[in-house]
Amino acid sequence: MAFDYKKECKEFYAPGRKPELVTVPAMTYIAVRGQGDPNEENGEYQRALGLLYGVAYTIKMSRKGPHRIEGYFDYVVPPLEGFWWQDESGDFDLSRKADLQWISAIRVPEFVTPDEFSWAVAEAAAKKKTDFSDVHLIDAAEGLCVQCLHVGPYDLESATVSSMEDFMQDNRLAPDLTPERRHHEIYLSDPRRTVPERLKTVLRIPVRRT
Repeated sequence: MAFDYKKECKEFYAPGRKPELVTVPAMTYIAVRGQGDPNEENGEYQRALGLLYGVAYTIKMSRKGPHRIEGYFDYVVPPLEGFWWQDESGDFDLSRKADLQWISAIRVPEFVTPDEFSWAVAEAAAKKKTDFSDVHLIDAAEGLCVQCLHVGPYDLESATVSSMEDFMQDNRLAPDLTPERRHHEIYLSDPRRTVPERLKTVLRIPVRRT
């Protein structure tokens, strides 16, 4: 049976609808950095998703080809994730979508070394006749965070964020947003197949103790 991070690491992918404190270890991602409205049709964000999934599935399906990755195990491709900000303070306003900066990312297993990543990028480019050079391999170590499950449209996330801020205040915590620790979202639902009212998104905010 394929390893599923969502099931095996529920503390990071299945929080409740009430804010909670979590310590997130270092994880490895394939990622594309960009800027602009993620809803723009055929825009930069949509292009980034195509690049990410192209490389992600090249790695996953390598077991069916001649290339052998040391330590490979079959796994379910983890959900799409996003790190978001608008300026160096780390804050962002969803009403100003054109100013959004983001890193769109998909987690990859530990066996994806820089060499194996380079192979996957080259393999995807050769098969799809597309430039995948905007995809990078990154590590993120978020550490102490407050997280919560948001159910509903993305544009209504502010209500869930407000409850997370109340939780921080009650527990002597403060946001700790830096270039290495961003507002983080994990998209558990496919918006193409899920009505907005039922979309499930993990919201995560890095914090420090005050």
